[in-house]
Amino acid sequence: MSDTLPPCPNCSSEYTYQMDALLVCPECGHEWNAVSESEETAEAVIKDAVGNILQDGDTVSITKTMKVKGAQSALKAGTKVRNIRLVQGTGDHDIVAKVDGFGQMELKSSIVKKI
Repeated sequence: MSDTLPPCPNCSSEYTYQMDALLVCPECGHEWNAVSESEETAEAVIKDAVGNILQDGDTVSITKTMKVKGAQSALKAGTKVRNIRLVQGTGDHDIVAKVDGFGQMELKSSIVKKI
């Protein structure tokens, strides 16, 4: 069984075993996630309001007029946002971009549409 599991990243022991979703090293007691990092990033696909897959550097437009805290005016529907960056932000805000007239902002992918 240990020949199919990866060695411990902490002490390089080959006697690792699986316990639920974790891999465990019996020699040093180190536990780590069995899911590889490449599988985690493959699952983290971010889509816009209509289901298009977003990527870094895309240009999007705002689909709903929304109020912005601390600003006197609202961010209007149809506003273009260029060169977005996808991140795991606070809450469900997963886009960081510089919006003309408002500056750096975090946006939700559910209120943007890819152009």
